[in-house]
Amino acid sequence: MPKKPFLFLFSLLLAAVLLPAASPAQAAKGENHPAQELFSQGADALSQGNPTLALEKFNAALKLDPDLPEVYINRGIALMRLEQYVEAVEDFDKALELAPRAPEAFYNRALAYSRSGLYDKAVADYTRALKYAPKDWQIFYNRGNAYLEQNKSGEALKDFDRALKLNPKAPEVYHNRGLAYLHQKKPDKALENFDQTLELNPNFARAVFNKARALEQLGQKPEAMAAYRQFLKTGNPESDAEYLQKALDRLKELEGK
Repeated sequence: MPKKPFLFLFSLLLAAVLLPAASPAQAAKGENHPAQELFSQGADALSQGNPTLALEKFNAALKLDPDLPEVYINRGIALMRLEQYVEAVEDFDKALELAPRAPEAFYNRALAYSRSGLYDKAVADYTRALKYAPKDWQIFYNRGNAYLEQNKSGEALKDFDRALKLNPKAPEVYHNRGLAYLHQKKPDKALENFDQTLELNPNFARAVFNKARALEQLGQKPEAMAAYRQFLKTGNPESDAEYLQKALDRLKELEGK
């Protein structure tokens, strides 16, 4: 699918490190079982931003005990951090063989599908995850993102609304709901959402960029130019490079009118 201009879909952290309750079989082995110790070490490494070390620990744990679904899920998360999405899906598949009702496995497999551009499969897995975790706002949020990537802004808005009912303080949801309204050519509603994003997180630079777009569509040229200038000052030179260039181009064009 070609990249859509200006569309920026925040993703969650690649899921919180999963530490599920032990199964009876695992409990019988004891918390100090070597495989569980290695799993804990891998989980610590993953939470500390070291997926390579985490992968080593999870591999070692699975050599000792190949029937731990939580290890497959977290190894899949580590693989996603390393952008190895096909391998990550294989781990989530294995986790679901061992724990068919694990929402974490469906959720993370959906994230892997999304990062591979397989949005239909992602939506299906988010929906399965919601069957077992119906009050998880993050699942609604990311399913909305997948719908938005498919240009299904109406479905995306429904999911963003559901996410905000569960967590009304999530700036990324307001931001992406604003993007959905921009897609529907409703810049007034988009502007409201970008303002709410910035109220919750004043450092959300990408919201400033999209606020400028909404203002421009509303015909508020001076305000749009001010927002573009603000984004040029606050955007990250690396992660926002593409959008900084777009802001500069728009500002030059507006100044020339």
